[in-house]
Amino acid sequence: MRPFKYTSATDVSSAVKGLSGNPHAKFLAGGTNLLDLMKEDVERPDELIDINRLPLTEIKAIAAGTSQGGLSIGGLGKNTDAANHPLVRQHYPLLTQAILAGASGQIRNMATNGGNLLQRTRCPYFYEVSMPCNKREPGTGCSAMQGINRLHAIFGWSEKCVAVYPSDMAVALAALDAVVNVRNDSGQERTIPFADFHRLPGDSPEKETNLNPGELVTAIELPKNRFADHSYYLKVRDRASYAFALISVAAALELDGNKISKARIAMGGVAHKPWRVLKAEQLLVGKEATEANFRLAATAGMADARPLEHNKFKVELGNRSIVLALQQALKGSKS
Repeated sequence: MRPFKYTSATDVSSAVKGLSGNPHAKFLAGGTNLLDLMKEDVERPDELIDINRLPLTEIKAIAAGTSQGGLSIGGLGKNTDAANHPLVRQHYPLLTQAILAGASGQIRNMATNGGNLLQRTRCPYFYEVSMPCNKREPGTGCSAMQGINRLHAIFGWSEKCVAVYPSDMAVALAALDAVVNVRNDSGQERTIPFADFHRLPGDSPEKETNLNPGELVTAIELPKNRFADHSYYLKVRDRASYAFALISVAAALELDGNKISKARIAMGGVAHKPWRVLKAEQLLVGKEATEANFRLAATAGMADARPLEHNKFKVELGNRSIVLALQQALKGSKS
């Protein structure tokens, strides 16, 4: 472990000013990913700014006096608290399912909601500092392109990087059309639609989000929807617990009788960011909620997949996973 300065922030303003004033500083919240990266010598901050004392943990209805409006989830709230909050479980059970599918109970007790969004890939070449990695050291190359790439991307990858984004929580947030609230060192706040929060690798895979330097995630907002009765999070992995997804699918349906009036499908384990399956969503709208239509939608959604040498299986696995997630959502699997 390299030496670093430790600072404890007492308010949001001092926290963001400290980060913007030092390009080699990092925020420290739950530390469930950052500390591992520091131990492996992947991250080398010279200062950690502890933000755990900031008052950014509240979960509240956005519409005052009612639980029927949207929901705001504090950026420093713990994953466990978000998953188990009555308003989340009642109105956004898809988010509860996704959070509980991730990591372990101990890690969820420490990990924060904002930190969850900012966790970095678990690509083994990214963690192995002796191997070239454009994400870790831009311009050195992507070892996974010619290496073992079973766990890597089938959508949105570039010649610079084929790593996948690891969060389960973020896949559900993508399906639920969340927005992320952030604040900068001037006290200005802005909102980022979740679809625009994470980036595809392009020529700069080291840039993983569209956060500006010094910005802090203060809250995540979920708009009101009618998906609670018909949503499901499916996670397919090599072992039953404490494993990242080979493929995951967050599926949500709004029904008018047996016709689909709205559909949301997002996937994890397939791209550098949570992957919205827009073609499948569009195909389902106005259709009967049948297995045949689910299969047509899955085929359309997977049509643009570009598998690598060792992960061709992900195309068929993704196809089947979309169908299964939609079937489970149709049955109604509210937590």
